[in-house]
This record gives sequence, C-alpha cells and structure tokens, in this order.
Amino acid sequence: MASNLIITEKEVNDSVIIVALSGEIDISTIGELKDKLYDIITKNEKSLKLDCMNLNYIDSTGLGVLVGALKKVKHNNKDIVLVNLKSNIKKLFLITGLDKVFVIEE
Repeated sequence: MASNLIITEKEVNDSVIIVALSGEIDISTIGELKDKLYDIITKNEKSLKLDCMNLNYIDSTGLGVLVGALKKVKHNNKDIVLVNLKSNIKKLFLITGLDKVFVIEE
C-alpha cells in the first residue's frame, strides 16, 4: 500500500510560515517532504511552524529530513516549531532526544 503525504503551506506573518503535514512520512514520501521543505526555506527566510495534527506516522528517514531542514533554517537564525504532535510521534521525539533540538509546542 502506498503511503500518502499532503503538505500545505500558509504564510501567517512576516516571520512565520505554517506547514501542515497530513498522512505519513516514510521512505516513500521523504523525497517529496525534503523538496517541499527545502524549497520553502530557500524562498523564505522565516521560521517554520509544522502543524502535525493530521500526521499519523514518521520514521527515522523523516526525522533525518526534519533535522536537515532545521540546520537550514538555523543558518538564517530561525527555528522549526512542531505543534499538535500525536502521542506516538511525540514519543519518538522524546526517545531520540530530538525534543531537545526542536521547539515542541503543546
């Protein structure tokens, strides 16, 4: 079964862009995620707020893409904020220690 990932972008103000992630981030969708996130970061020197309300799954390859995206935004002295994490995804960030790297809002 093919995984689906929907990425929607919405500019909030001069300093933040909300990127809503829906579906699953895994080996079959990371290329799309990386292309879209890196494109957004390159075109806008803004912080990203990733809305994960409809994100059901992320694997280690997806975490790797998010870390790479974070490095790119940090180069512009910006941040990536994760919001609306489901418990299974938040647990993954806690286990890997990435909760210390990313800003996670409840």
